[in-house]
Amino acid sequence: MKEAKSDRQVVDTRTSVEALSETFKASKLTIRIKLMVIISSIIFLSLSAIIYLATFFFKKDSENRIRENDLQITNIISLKLKSEFFSLASNMTLLGLNLSDKSDCDDPELRSLFFNNAKDVLFVGIYLAKDEFNNPKFSCLNPNFLNKDFSTPESYETIINFNKAYFKKSMQGSTLLKNFSPQIKDAVLAYSFPFQNKGGDKSIIVSFLKVSNIKETFSSSGASTTFLVDDEGGVLIHPDKKKMIEGVNFSNLVIVKSMLTSKLDNSQQGYYEEGVGDSIGTYNKLGFTGGGIISTIPESKAFEEVYNLQRRNIYLMIAVLNLTIIIVFIYSKTLTDPILKLVFASGKIGEGDYSVRIDPKSGDEIGLLTNSFNHMSLGLEEREKLKVSFGKFVNKELAEMAMKGEIKLGGERKYCAIFFSDIRSFTSISEKLEPEEVVEFLNQYMTEMVNCVNKTGGIVDKFIGDAIMATWGALNPLPNETEAAVTASLMMRTALQEFNVGRGGDKKPIIKIGCGINSGYVISGQIGSNERLEYTVIGDSVNLASRIESLNKPFGCDILISQDSYEQVKDIFKVEKMPSIKVKGKEDPQTIYSVLGRLDDPDCPPDMRTLRKILHIDFDEESLHPKKKKDSEDGEDKEVKYEIL
Repeated sequence: MKEAKSDRQVVDTRTSVEALSETFKASKLTIRIKLMVIISSIIFLSLSAIIYLATFFFKKDSENRIRENDLQITNIISLKLKSEFFSLASNMTLLGLNLSDKSDCDDPELRSLFFNNAKDVLFVGIYLAKDEFNNPKFSCLNPNFLNKDFSTPESYETIINFNKAYFKKSMQGSTLLKNFSPQIKDAVLAYSFPFQNKGGDKSIIVSFLKVSNIKETFSSSGASTTFLVDDEGGVLIHPDKKKMIEGVNFSNLVIVKSMLTSKLDNSQQGYYEEGVGDSIGTYNKLGFTGGGIISTIPESKAFEEVYNLQRRNIYLMIAVLNLTIIIVFIYSKTLTDPILKLVFASGKIGEGDYSVRIDPKSGDEIGLLTNSFNHMSLGLEEREKLKVSFGKFVNKELAEMAMKGEIKLGGERKYCAIFFSDIRSFTSISEKLEPEEVVEFLNQYMTEMVNCVNKTGGIVDKFIGDAIMATWGALNPLPNETEAAVTASLMMRTALQEFNVGRGGDKKPIIKIGCGINSGYVISGQIGSNERLEYTVIGDSVNLASRIESLNKPFGCDILISQDSYEQVKDIFKVEKMPSIKVKGKEDPQTIYSVLGRLDDPDCPPDMRTLRKILHIDFDEESLHPKKKKDSEDGEDKEVKYEIL
């Protein structure tokens, strides 16, 4: 009848799988085609060419126009400055020739004529080389400009005398232009050049010019900032009057540094300026003073209209993207709803509920995925049923490894801890109970004991009637297999004390057990016949563990460990050495130890007497030296398998 039921379940399963396959029909209109048609057509056509191409070409064109414009501006300003300074030089030379025999311009008509043609000249003087700038040969002050600090020729003469080392360069044939705004507190330049007077003496003309009309030329250079610097990078003329009065030096500016070191008369370049960012710079050397005209413009200002266009394109992009998002959002519900259902169902699968199923709503890839998910959940449900059933007969971890094919056929040599336990006087206990009561009692007892094994990483090898055989490290290595085995035994001691609470009498007898532990190398693997295999361990270490377990009764204890096990845990557990024994099959005497508890446990019994009292163990010293071990449970004499020395 059971076989018929099993066959019917297999048929039902196959029928379910076939039904799932028949109800699902794949569609030619795949989700890939749908997404390509809706999303790519909107985004590709509306955004790609608008933003990238328009910005790139517009910026390139703007940069070329700015460079051309700045170069033209600096050329025009350079020509204009040269013209103005040459014109001033001619007028001042003419004035000097006419007044070279005088010490000042006391001729009102001549002075008026000169300063009407040179309105920006504040002061003009002629200095002879032989006088060392002590007194001018001739000096004249523009009456149209009155400054409370510089209202007399002597004020300017003092500045010239103080800076005579600088003006001596003109005596050597150089034309000089220098900013004296910091001293005069106004936008004023000093202009000096060689002069040949009527007497043939070597001399120079020194003048001070008020920057007004010249400065306006630099102020009208459009978006660029244009200014004039000397041969050391010091500012001469700048649209910002404050920079002239402060005497700012621009020699650290990249474009100025390039001009001062370059052999070219004019050039352009891009550079980075601290606090401003990327900029475009142009320079044009004046030639006659050693300085040059500088024109700079930040890229943020130069490409302002480019960035405005880019910003408008971004706004357009946002609008198109919003429209696209709305369309895709409406359509995506046909995709996201099934996916969310799959996510929810996957969560159920993860929680162990393999009965979940989802109905495919479409014939595209999402529908195919949903149908595949149903097949998967059905297969997992069958596999879980098999694993649960299999896991009840073997260790759960062993069952999972066997289903994954991770257990090798044959045996492997491994180091592990072997454990045996046995219920004392089980035969006499079972005689007083019905078979059903024996099975129920054993199941309750085994559940508690196996739980201790599982919690410490061990596996139950087999049940031998009322006895339990377990191993630690046979399947997978552990940090300390012996420690785990002894810990499990102590947990069994505690669990058994709780199990015995409320027990007593024939139907619920008090349970006492003995545990034996040995550590060593064994052969671990699948052992058996071609028809039936069993995962177990074999070897001399297993036999010794079984022998040690049987010594608990004569020694009046509940947990015994071998010498090899003791070496692994002597710093962890408190033990008491027992008399040496000679075990059948072993030539050398064996030393065994009774485990009292953990060294770090404050409730650990101090000695065997206290432990026996706690566990209610009756101990007879005569039982340590039996001549023959008689099985009181079946009345037959048995072979003595150990000898207490």
